[in-house]
Amino acid sequence: WWPVNDRMCRLRIKGRFFNLSIINVHSPHMGSDADDKDAFYELLDREYRKCPKHNVKIVISDKNAQAGQEEEFRPVIGRFSAHQQTNENGLRLIDFATSRNMIIRSTYFQHTSLYKYTWRSPNDTETQIDHVLIDGRHFSD
Repeated sequence: WWPVNDRMCRLRIKGRFFNLSIINVHSPHMGSDADDKDAFYELLDREYRKCPKHNVKIVISDKNAQAGQEEEFRPVIGRFSAHQQTNENGLRLIDFATSRNMIIRSTYFQHTSLYKYTWRSPNDTETQIDHVLIDGRHFSD
């Protein structure tokens, strides 16, 4: 595994039939400066490109991103996102996934409310802001 910085690391797992490249990230929060977010996604893109071409690529993320259910973002987003509307960080996540032919797999599973949300705010608002992305070529619905 390779530590990239305090927000990102990359892991390669050699398997019998295929290898995995996993990038684990913690994105800047919604209130962060746009330049910080841009720099983060540029670094994520560089790390993604370091993954061998034929590996199954997975991005596990605390993205602080709400992916909505807008039709225009299908098939990158599945039908089971916890949110109706995509927020700014969600748009950045969708842009990254689209540019790398990935899908936001965490929005493809129908869960009960108990398991759908990944964060609860101090005022008890529940959101789904952590996501798993996988290569579109390794996706089956």
